[in-house]
Order: sequence, then structure tokens, then C-alpha cells
Amino acid sequence: MREIQIGGLVPFTTIDYPGKLAAVLFLVGCPLRCAYCSNPHLLQVGDGPYDPEKTFDWIKSRTGRLEAIVFSGGEALMQGDATIEYMKRVRELGFAIGLHTNGFYPDLLKRAAPFVDWAGIDYKATRAKYESLVGNGIAYDQMSKSLDFWISTGKDFEVRVTCDPRFITKDDLMEIVQDCAGRGVKKIAIQKYQPHFEDAEHATTPEAREQFFNNTELRNYINSKFESVVWRE
Repeated sequence: MREIQIGGLVPFTTIDYPGKLAAVLFLVGCPLRCAYCSNPHLLQVGDGPYDPEKTFDWIKSRTGRLEAIVFSGGEALMQGDATIEYMKRVRELGFAIGLHTNGFYPDLLKRAAPFVDWAGIDYKATRAKYESLVGNGIAYDQMSKSLDFWISTGKDFEVRVTCDPRFITKDDLMEIVQDCAGRGVKKIAIQKYQPHFEDAEHATTPEAREQFFNNTELRNYINSKFESVVWRE
């Protein structure tokens, strides 16, 4: 079996696994090509620059200092068994395991579920706009299956919505919120779009990016639909 391929590492974070001190592993490879991707260097499948065993030794050295290790990407589950086996090894050290996922691999998510303690699941747009954002015609249905499965596990998670005004309007956000609440989602994070790689032709304005956050009526409505709402500005 091919070793896990690690493209990046954040040694300390308080936000990537809510409530726990964590490190983040960024794995290479992703099936989507999101217009606002903040990690385009991780999209292609290939050899990662971090040696898996040296990274594991470093993780082991963090025992008692960190509480969790988060697997992110790219799309962490794209590496299949290599990711799952590494999760198992890290979890056996006593760390909680977090997973950031776009939900494209519901079957792999089911296999990984016994070793994942918390998940952040991306809900990127309405069904009508999903393909134009991510460049894949089945991504919405795959995400939907993954979301419903994870809800069925009873394990902790949050849905994360990045409000890129080129692909999400206030009405779209309301539609996403209503769908999540109807499925039984308890925790949601509304994330401000950060224009890392915009060109002049597709540029957004600060006003457009902030419209979801300075609308008191919208915020109050969303806050009323869930047990926990995080507004990440």
C-alpha cells in the first residue's frame, strides 16, 4: 500500500478542531477544483514533501501537549486506505482525530468513521450552483450522502459554508441553512470568503464579502436554527 502523502503541516491551532489544541496535516490530492481554493498546491496527486514516518515521530513527540490531529487537504480521504491506516496509528497514540472533508467519498467516510472523532464537512453551494463552483457534476450528491451518513453516526461535527459572493447569495445561504436544519444539523460555521487568488476579471469587493455578516436579520435567523453557529470573519 502506498504511504500517506503529506503536503503541509500546521503544528498548532485552536480553531481547526473546535475545543481542542490540535495540529493539522494537509494531504495532497483533491477531486474538486473549487474557484476559491486556498490550497491549489495540494490539488494534484503526487509525492508529498513530508516524510510520513518522521511526521509520525513528531506527532508522537506532541503527546501530552496536543489533544487532536486534524486530517485536511486537498481532500484527505482521496488517499483512501493510506489515510485511514495513518489515522488509526495516530489515534492509538491517544489523540482525537479530526477530519476536514468535502464529502466526495461517502464510502471511504464510512470506513474512516470508527477512527474519526469530529468532522468539518463543507457544504459549498446550493445544488444548482455546486458544479459551477467545484467543477464536478456529482459532488453535491456525494456531499449529501456523506452529510446524511455522518449525522447518522451521532458523532460531533460542523457544517462549514464559505460565502463566496460569486457563487452564494443571501437567498442561497438561506436555502443551505434550511436544508441543513431540516437534516438535523446542530452546528454550522459561516465563513467569510478570503480572496487569495482572485484575478481582476473575477474580483470581489469587501462589501460583497461582508454582506452575509453585517445583516442582523440574516444572522439572527441563522442563529435561531442551530445549537451552535460560528461566524468566521
